[in-house]
Amino acid sequence: MDDDRLTGTGRPIRSGRDIGRDGVSGSHRPAIRGVTFFIFFPLLSSCSGVQSALDPAGREASDVANLFFVMLVGGVIIWVGVVGLLFHAARKPRPHSEKGAGQLILWGGAVFPTVILAALLSYAVWLMPNIRPWFGEDVGVRRVEVTGEQFWWRVRYLDERGAVAFETANEVRVPTGERVVFLLKSPDVIHSFWIPVLGGKMDMIPGRENRLTLQAEKPGTYRGVCAEFCGASHALMAFTVHAMEPKAYEDWVVARRTASGGQDAAGLALFLRQGCAACHAISGTEARGTIGPDLTAFGERGSVGAGTLPNAQEHIARFIRDPGRVKPEARMPHFSMLEAAEIERIATYLKGLR
Repeated sequence: MDDDRLTGTGRPIRSGRDIGRDGVSGSHRPAIRGVTFFIFFPLLSSCSGVQSALDPAGREASDVANLFFVMLVGGVIIWVGVVGLLFHAARKPRPHSEKGAGQLILWGGAVFPTVILAALLSYAVWLMPNIRPWFGEDVGVRRVEVTGEQFWWRVRYLDERGAVAFETANEVRVPTGERVVFLLKSPDVIHSFWIPVLGGKMDMIPGRENRLTLQAEKPGTYRGVCAEFCGASHALMAFTVHAMEPKAYEDWVVARRTASGGQDAAGLALFLRQGCAACHAISGTEARGTIGPDLTAFGERGSVGAGTLPNAQEHIARFIRDPGRVKPEARMPHFSMLEAAEIERIATYLKGLR
């Protein structure tokens, strides 16, 4: 009978409609589903995005992601095997003989994990040449020199002879389907250059040049970060990566080489008069500073302060007024002594640079 009945103690017995075969009340199942969703949804959503190593857009990143999933499967196999062996040993009704126990320990606890781990190690070693390809003298390969500063990125594009063709900051542009060699340097402390969707990370060590080769396969805009603690604003040291079709990339290179100081002569004059040119450079102008980021075509960048704020006029003015409040320990001096109208005019000029 499906209707509720009373036991001798007066308690109702729930019907088969209320309690499933799994022993869970039907009224509790929606809550359990909701809890399960909220537990696993963040884990699944973290597998994609502009900064996810598990959503690769490059050849090296694909190999890293494959290695992760293979290692994950191998780890699960070992865990299931060892835990299964534990339950088998614990639930056996009769005690194990000394010989049987020894066989279980040998084959289940030693041989089985060793075989799996050896297979995983062999697969990882086989992948290593793809994850860290070597080109010798890099003949015929595009080269980009990236220097980690406190707390921003100096990016120099080299020509065929190895000379600097032009410089930018806090963004990297690469053509798809073509390997690019990054020459990684640091003048101050150890940084770590990492574009998760394109490949693994590599340290930038003062006094040394490290080389990292990456190849973007899919056009898109991605995020790179510093993966080594380097000071108070370490978490505010990101950069943007634009993977472009080869034709679009070549057009950008031509446009960048011919970029000028813009049409706002009054804004440029104020920029120069307030001493900004002592640290910053703008192509086609008298500003040739080398201490801070190159500001040529600054208006095209997506952020202010190496990914700290969106590139909007009010944020540029805020950074000029007091960069230390936006980015702790930034080496740029504050300009709060300037009139608000002057700061706004310089911000307008910088935002208009294309």
